[in-house]
Amino acid sequence: MHIRAGYTIAFNTFGSTPMNLLLSIHPERKADLVTPEVIAFDPPVPAQQFTDAFGNTCTRIVAPGGPMTMSADFVIRDNGEPDPVALDACQHPVEELPNDVLQFLLGSRYCDTDKLSSIAWSLFGNTPEGWARVQAIVDFVHARIRFDYQKADDTRSAFDGYTQREGVCRDYAHLAIAFCRCMNIPARYATGYLGDIGVPRDSAPMDFSAWFEVYLGGRWYTFDARHNQPRIGRIVMARGRDATDCALTTNFGRAPLLQFDVHTEEVRENAIVRPHQIARAA
Repeated sequence: MHIRAGYTIAFNTFGSTPMNLLLSIHPERKADLVTPEVIAFDPPVPAQQFTDAFGNTCTRIVAPGGPMTMSADFVIRDNGEPDPVALDACQHPVEELPNDVLQFLLGSRYCDTDKLSSIAWSLFGNTPEGWARVQAIVDFVHARIRFDYQKADDTRSAFDGYTQREGVCRDYAHLAIAFCRCMNIPARYATGYLGDIGVPRDSAPMDFSAWFEVYLGGRWYTFDARHNQPRIGRIVMARGRDATDCALTTNFGRAPLLQFDVHTEEVRENAIVRPHQIARAA
Protein backbone atom coordinates (compact mmCIF):
# COMPACT_ATOMS: atom_id res chain seq x y z
CA MET A 1 0.00 0.00 0.00
CA HIS A 2 1.01 3.64 -0.42
CA ILE A 3 0.55 6.48 2.04
CA ARG A 4 0.66 10.17 1.27
CA ALA A 5 1.89 12.21 4.23
CA GLY A 6 3.19 15.64 5.04
CA TYR A 7 2.59 18.87 6.89
CA THR A 8 2.53 22.66 6.78
CA ILE A 9 3.83 24.35 9.93
CA ALA A 10 4.29 28.09 10.32
CA PHE A 11 5.83 30.27 13.02
CA ASN A 12 6.31 33.97 13.54
CA THR A 13 9.84 34.74 14.65
CA PHE A 14 11.16 37.98 16.09
CA GLY A 15 14.58 38.43 14.61
CA SER A 16 17.12 35.75 13.74
CA THR A 17 16.00 32.52 15.46
CA PRO A 18 17.94 29.23 15.34
CA MET A 19 15.67 26.18 15.07
CA ASN A 20 16.25 22.42 15.31
CA LEU A 21 13.71 20.26 13.49
CA LEU A 22 12.88 16.55 13.77
CA LEU A 23 10.44 16.65 10.86
CA SER A 24 12.01 14.02 8.59
CA ILE A 25 11.01 10.37 8.60
CA HIS A 26 13.41 8.05 10.40
CA PRO A 27 16.34 6.85 8.25
CA GLU A 28 15.09 3.25 8.47
CA ARG A 29 12.09 4.25 6.30
CA LYS A 30 14.01 6.18 3.63
CA ALA A 31 14.17 3.14 1.35
CA ASP A 32 10.35 3.01 1.35
CA LEU A 33 9.92 6.49 -0.16
CA VAL A 34 8.09 6.50 -3.49
CA THR A 35 8.49 10.25 -3.96
CA PRO A 36 11.18 12.43 -2.36
CA GLU A 37 10.71 13.81 1.13
CA VAL A 38 11.99 17.39 1.01
CA ILE A 39 11.39 20.10 3.59
CA ALA A 40 10.49 23.35 1.83
CA PHE A 41 11.07 26.64 3.66
CA ASP A 42 9.33 29.93 2.93
CA PRO A 43 11.26 32.19 2.91
CA PRO A 44 14.09 29.94 1.69
CA VAL A 45 16.90 29.43 4.21
CA PRO A 46 20.03 27.24 4.29
CA ALA A 47 19.44 23.93 6.05
CA GLN A 48 21.92 21.47 7.52
CA GLN A 49 21.06 17.88 8.40
CA PHE A 50 22.76 15.52 10.84
CA THR A 51 21.98 12.32 12.73
CA ASP A 52 21.41 12.82 16.45
CA ALA A 53 22.39 10.51 19.32
CA PHE A 54 19.25 8.39 18.86
CA GLY A 55 19.61 7.88 15.11
CA ASN A 56 17.05 10.51 14.12
CA THR A 57 17.50 12.94 11.22
CA CYS A 58 17.74 16.47 12.59
CA THR A 59 17.59 19.64 10.46
CA ARG A 60 19.11 22.94 11.59
CA ILE A 61 18.04 26.31 10.24
CA VAL A 62 18.10 29.96 11.28
CA ALA A 63 14.78 31.69 10.68
CA PRO A 64 15.45 35.28 9.54
CA GLY A 65 12.59 36.95 11.40
CA GLY A 66 8.90 37.29 10.53
CA PRO A 67 6.65 34.47 9.32
CA MET A 68 8.45 31.18 8.57
CA THR A 69 6.65 28.25 6.92
CA MET A 70 8.02 24.73 6.59
CA SER A 71 6.23 22.04 4.62
CA ALA A 72 6.62 18.60 3.08
CA ASP A 73 4.48 16.26 1.00
CA PHE A 74 5.57 12.76 0.01
CA VAL A 75 4.38 9.23 -0.73
CA ILE A 76 5.78 6.22 1.08
CA ARG A 77 5.37 2.49 0.60
CA ASP A 78 4.03 0.46 3.55
CA ASN A 79 3.46 -3.27 3.99
CA GLY A 80 -0.14 -2.63 5.05
CA GLU A 81 0.20 -4.94 8.03
CA PRO A 82 -0.85 -3.98 11.57
CA ASP A 83 1.71 -3.67 14.36
CA PRO A 84 3.25 -7.11 15.09
CA VAL A 85 1.94 -9.05 18.08
CA ALA A 86 4.18 -11.64 19.77
CA LEU A 87 2.39 -13.02 22.80
CA ASP A 88 5.35 -15.26 23.66
CA ALA A 89 7.96 -12.45 23.57
CA CYS A 90 9.98 -12.80 26.76
CA GLN A 91 11.29 -10.22 29.20
CA HIS A 92 15.08 -10.20 29.51
CA PRO A 93 16.90 -10.18 32.85
CA VAL A 94 18.57 -6.78 33.19
CA GLU A 95 22.04 -8.32 33.20
CA GLU A 96 21.41 -9.83 29.76
CA LEU A 97 20.27 -6.62 28.05
CA PRO A 98 22.47 -5.07 25.32
CA ASN A 99 24.48 -2.08 26.50
CA ASP A 100 22.67 0.37 24.22
CA VAL A 101 19.28 -0.69 25.63
CA LEU A 102 20.09 -0.01 29.28
CA GLN A 103 19.42 3.73 28.99
CA PHE A 104 15.75 2.96 28.33
CA LEU A 105 15.39 1.53 31.84
CA LEU A 106 16.25 4.86 33.47
CA GLY A 107 14.00 7.72 34.49
CA SER A 108 13.94 10.77 32.24
CA ARG A 109 12.46 14.25 32.19
CA TYR A 110 8.87 13.17 31.47
CA CYS A 111 9.10 9.58 32.73
CA ASP A 112 9.59 10.14 36.47
CA THR A 113 10.02 6.53 37.54
CA ASP A 114 11.04 7.49 41.08
CA LYS A 115 7.48 8.68 41.75
CA LEU A 116 5.81 5.68 40.10
CA SER A 117 7.91 2.68 41.11
CA SER A 118 5.89 1.57 44.13
CA ILE A 119 2.63 2.17 42.24
CA ALA A 120 3.87 0.11 39.30
CA TRP A 121 4.86 -2.87 41.43
CA SER A 122 1.55 -2.79 43.32
CA LEU A 123 -0.38 -2.77 40.04
CA PHE A 124 1.68 -5.12 37.88
CA GLY A 125 3.92 -7.11 40.21
CA ASN A 126 1.69 -10.18 39.97
CA THR A 127 1.25 -10.12 36.19
CA PRO A 128 3.20 -12.60 34.02
CA GLU A 129 6.50 -11.23 32.74
CA GLY A 130 6.96 -10.38 29.07
CA TRP A 131 4.26 -9.44 26.60
CA ALA A 132 1.40 -10.02 29.03
CA ARG A 133 2.88 -7.57 31.54
CA VAL A 134 3.33 -4.85 28.93
CA GLN A 135 -0.22 -5.40 27.69
CA ALA A 136 -1.51 -5.12 31.26
CA ILE A 137 0.29 -1.76 31.53
CA VAL A 138 -1.18 -0.60 28.23
CA ASP A 139 -4.70 -1.64 29.27
CA PHE A 140 -4.37 0.24 32.55
CA VAL A 141 -3.01 3.44 30.99
CA HIS A 142 -5.61 3.34 28.21
CA ALA A 143 -8.37 3.26 30.84
CA ARG A 144 -6.66 5.64 33.28
CA ILE A 145 -6.22 8.66 30.99
CA ARG A 146 -9.04 10.47 29.21
CA PHE A 147 -7.99 11.88 25.84
CA ASP A 148 -8.64 15.60 25.45
CA TYR A 149 -6.87 17.54 22.69
CA GLN A 150 -7.56 20.77 24.58
CA LYS A 151 -5.70 19.47 27.64
CA ALA A 152 -2.28 19.27 25.99
CA ASP A 153 0.42 20.40 28.42
CA ASP A 154 4.09 20.25 27.48
CA THR A 155 5.12 20.23 31.16
CA ARG A 156 3.00 17.19 32.18
CA SER A 157 5.09 14.25 33.38
CA ALA A 158 4.09 10.59 33.60
CA PHE A 159 3.24 10.99 37.29
CA ASP A 160 1.14 14.06 36.47
CA GLY A 161 -0.70 12.05 33.83
CA TYR A 162 -1.36 9.33 36.39
CA THR A 163 -2.79 11.80 38.93
CA GLN A 164 -4.56 14.21 36.55
CA ARG A 165 -6.01 11.38 34.41
CA GLU A 166 -6.25 13.44 31.24
CA GLY A 167 -4.01 14.35 28.34
CA VAL A 168 -3.01 13.62 24.76
CA CYS A 169 -1.12 10.79 23.05
CA ARG A 170 2.26 11.77 24.50
CA ASP A 171 0.84 11.50 28.03
CA TYR A 172 -0.35 7.94 27.38
CA ALA A 173 3.09 7.08 26.06
CA HIS A 174 4.98 8.68 28.95
CA LEU A 175 2.95 6.90 31.63
CA ALA A 176 3.21 3.52 29.91
CA ILE A 177 6.96 3.98 29.37
CA ALA A 178 7.50 4.92 33.02
CA PHE A 179 5.55 1.90 34.26
CA CYS A 180 7.51 -0.42 31.96
CA ARG A 181 10.84 0.97 33.17
CA CYS A 182 9.71 0.57 36.78
CA MET A 183 9.12 -3.11 35.99
CA ASN A 184 12.62 -3.44 34.41
CA ILE A 185 11.26 -3.53 30.86
CA PRO A 186 13.21 -1.22 28.48
CA ALA A 187 10.84 1.26 26.83
CA ARG A 188 11.42 4.18 24.48
CA TYR A 189 9.28 6.99 23.08
CA ALA A 190 8.40 7.23 19.38
CA THR A 191 6.63 9.85 17.31
CA GLY A 192 5.50 10.05 13.71
CA TYR A 193 2.58 9.84 11.32
CA LEU A 194 -0.44 7.66 12.08
CA GLY A 195 -3.43 8.09 9.80
CA ASP A 196 -6.90 6.60 10.17
CA ILE A 197 -6.09 3.61 7.98
CA GLY A 198 -8.15 0.47 8.64
CA VAL A 199 -10.12 2.20 11.41
CA PRO A 200 -13.05 4.67 11.50
CA ARG A 201 -11.97 8.23 10.73
CA ASP A 202 -11.26 10.33 13.81
CA SER A 203 -13.17 13.63 13.91
CA ALA A 204 -10.29 15.35 15.75
CA PRO A 205 -7.83 17.45 13.73
CA MET A 206 -5.00 15.40 12.22
CA ASP A 207 -1.79 15.59 14.23
CA PHE A 208 1.49 13.76 14.60
CA SER A 209 1.11 10.85 16.98
CA ALA A 210 3.14 9.44 19.87
CA TRP A 211 3.47 5.80 20.85
CA PHE A 212 6.16 3.69 22.50
CA GLU A 213 8.34 0.64 21.91
CA VAL A 214 9.50 -2.05 24.33
CA TYR A 215 12.45 -4.41 24.13
CA LEU A 216 11.25 -8.01 24.44
CA GLY A 217 12.57 -11.24 22.98
CA GLY A 218 15.65 -9.59 21.48
CA ARG A 219 13.87 -6.85 19.50
CA TRP A 220 11.75 -3.73 19.81
CA TYR A 221 7.93 -3.98 19.57
CA THR A 222 5.40 -1.17 19.09
CA PHE A 223 2.66 -0.50 21.66
CA ASP A 224 0.10 2.30 21.69
CA ALA A 225 -1.59 3.08 25.00
CA ARG A 226 -3.90 5.69 23.53
CA HIS A 227 -5.48 3.48 20.86
CA ASN A 228 -4.72 0.11 22.51
CA GLN A 229 -4.90 -1.85 19.28
CA PRO A 230 -2.47 -2.76 16.49
CA ARG A 231 -2.60 -0.09 13.79
CA ILE A 232 -1.69 0.06 10.11
CA GLY A 233 0.59 2.62 8.53
CA ARG A 234 2.81 4.02 11.27
CA ILE A 235 5.62 6.15 9.84
CA VAL A 236 8.17 6.76 12.57
CA MET A 237 10.03 10.07 12.57
CA ALA A 238 11.95 10.06 15.85
CA ARG A 239 12.73 7.90 18.86
CA GLY A 240 14.24 8.77 22.24
CA ARG A 241 13.90 8.53 25.99
CA ASP A 242 10.78 10.72 26.01
CA ALA A 243 9.30 13.74 24.23
CA THR A 244 12.36 15.81 25.13
CA ASP A 245 14.45 13.83 22.66
CA CYS A 246 11.73 13.81 20.01
CA ALA A 247 10.56 17.43 19.92
CA LEU A 248 9.46 18.11 16.34
CA THR A 249 10.64 21.73 16.54
CA THR A 250 12.94 23.41 19.05
CA ASN A 251 13.14 27.19 18.78
CA PHE A 252 15.98 29.13 20.39
CA GLY A 253 13.96 32.32 20.63
CA ARG A 254 10.33 33.42 20.68
CA ALA A 255 8.35 31.78 17.85
CA PRO A 256 4.54 31.67 18.25
CA LEU A 257 2.81 29.01 16.15
CA LEU A 258 0.76 30.38 13.23
CA GLN A 259 -0.28 27.20 11.41
CA PHE A 260 -0.14 23.46 12.06
CA ASP A 261 -1.63 21.10 9.48
CA VAL A 262 -0.73 17.41 9.10
CA HIS A 263 -2.04 14.91 6.57
CA THR A 264 -1.69 11.11 6.36
CA GLU A 265 -3.88 9.03 4.07
CA GLU A 266 -3.78 5.92 1.94
CA VAL A 267 -3.59 6.60 -1.81
CA ARG A 268 -3.98 4.43 -4.90
CA GLU A 269 -0.72 3.73 -6.67
CA ASN A 270 -2.06 4.97 -10.00
CA ALA A 271 -2.94 8.31 -8.35
CA ILE A 272 0.67 9.05 -7.40
CA VAL A 273 2.33 11.82 -9.38
CA ARG A 274 6.10 11.35 -9.49
CA PRO A 275 8.56 14.16 -10.26
CA HIS A 276 9.53 12.72 -13.66
CA GLN A 277 5.83 12.66 -14.63
CA ILE A 278 5.52 16.34 -13.80
CA ALA A 279 8.60 17.14 -15.89
CA ARG A 280 7.27 15.12 -18.83
CA ALA A 281 3.91 16.92 -18.63
CA ALA A 282 5.66 20.28 -18.66
